Amino acid sequence: MPEPIGWPDDPDSQHPLPANSLLIEDGLELLAPIEIDAGDLFVAVDENREYLREWLPWLDDVNSVDDEVAMIRRTREDENSDWIYLIRSFGELVGVVSLNWVDWNNRSFGVGYWISESSSGRGIITKACSRIIEHCFNDLRLHRSVIEVAVENHSSRAVAERLGMRLEGISKDREWLYDHFTDSAMYAITAPEWKAQSGVN
Repeated sequence: MPEPIGWPDDPDSQHPLPANSLLIEDGLELLAPIEIDAGDLFVAVDENREYLREWLPWLDDVNSVDDEVAMIRRTREDENSDWIYLIRSFGELVGVVSLNWVDWNNRSFGVGYWISESSSGRGIITKACSRIIEHCFNDLRLHRSVIEVAVENHSSRAVAERLGMRLEGISKDREWLYDHFTDSAMYAITAPEWKAQSGVN
């Protein structure tokens, strides 16, 4: 991927944009959604609504294919919004991994994700997160990756730990989840730390 002249030494210069597709391994890839994907995405969310609702706060905002179309349009038209990737396993949409935010000035970014219940426990999310972090460090020249998850979400915390991220702190009542607050754990890793790792477990 060609790097815009001046980035990252000049924070005011144009920064590169995330790729539209990222291959993880044979049969497993990350794809930026287009409007035709809205139906598949809505079905995946709707079929896993109760499963996802335990930890994700946005389920009540997704009630139709049109809601997914609007989200896809927003992410494609506004480069300052979150950047979504569909996780497809041999063509089947099994989850999402996203750049929830990018702070270009400070070269940091936050990663979020969800996986369908039937595809959980297979290492897909760890591989997807590893691929997007690698892309951000190597291709976009970002420096620091953050994953923030609910303290009691042990499976999600295990993803951050398998990626070699360190626990940096606990935030009390960080997120309102439908009818209660949840505490969050913040994990992070820098590009030099990532490159020094022998590999992701």
